[in-house]
Amino acid sequence: MLKFISISAIALGATTMGAWAQDTKACLITKTDTNPFFVKMREGAQAKAKELGIDLNTYAGKVDGDNETQVAAIETCIANGAKGILLTASNTSAIVPSVQQARDAGILVIALDTPLDPVDAADMTFGTDNYQAGRLIGEWAKAKLGDAADDAKIAFLDLDVSQPTVGVLRDQGFMEGFGIDVADPNQWGDEDDARIVGHDVTQGNEEGGRKAMENLLATDPMVNVVYTINEPAAAGAYEALKSMGRENDVLIVSVDGGCPGVQNVADGVIGATSQQYPLIMAAKGIEAVAAFAKDGTRPEATDGKTFFDTGTKLVTDQPVDGVDSISVAEGQDQCWG
Repeated sequence: MLKFISISAIALGATTMGAWAQDTKACLITKTDTNPFFVKMREGAQAKAKELGIDLNTYAGKVDGDNETQVAAIETCIANGAKGILLTASNTSAIVPSVQQARDAGILVIALDTPLDPVDAADMTFGTDNYQAGRLIGEWAKAKLGDAADDAKIAFLDLDVSQPTVGVLRDQGFMEGFGIDVADPNQWGDEDDARIVGHDVTQGNEEGGRKAMENLLATDPMVNVVYTINEPAAAGAYEALKSMGRENDVLIVSVDGGCPGVQNVADGVIGATSQQYPLIMAAKGIEAVAAFAKDGTRPEATDGKTFFDTGTKLVTDQPVDGVDSISVAEGQDQCWG
């Protein structure tokens, strides 16, 4: 029998939302329970659930990419009579049949951070505009290099071979921002731009980032720009570069905005990162479940988008013309982890 990595219950709290809240159950299912991003997401959901008097249970996969455990978690949430499920999917397409079962059971399903494939498989997505996050670091890197961008040698450190939506959006957003023609916008790896050294996957962790960077350096040791799916992968890439004495002449960009990552920007490990806000995603998700439980109200997308945008900002102490950014100090005020 599968065992969930993390299961916690929030006791009934404030009753300001009315007696209906006392019988409202919700679930949060994240990719892992160790990544600081998901830790902060859980904190946001728990705090808001306590405030609203919602009974919240949280679950997580054993590792990033663990679809099986997430499927089992959804089945448990259905059996327990949950009114809403907040989900960061490890496999955005494979999880869809289970999500549909939950929706057929009358459960509101909100994707957090990572849109499902197709995006309308969930009732709504609350998250960062991941394409915009990628585009910001791509625009910054291009502007930072100036004329040298035309001859860049770029390594792409992506998430997983299954190409979850969040990874594709960030990757393709970076390409647009840097000025690379995107072939099929729904996948990475089919481009023909000579500046691309290659793609490798990291599982979003430091060791994966190190190995992927080593692989791509073996392909071309003169890589001078590194796109990374997140900051742990960026830290691993830096260590691989440092072992070759290349840490000072390669530009690394990333996405997340966790406190360790923002500190890495301050320390010069990462040139710039796009910051996102997991606590806001989860808190807004719980509010949406509460509204749905109360009177059937369903969340609406941000104007002009297919999802509810919780915002992203570029963090760097090396601002460039034409790309909006905030300082490292501002990023540290808003970071997580």
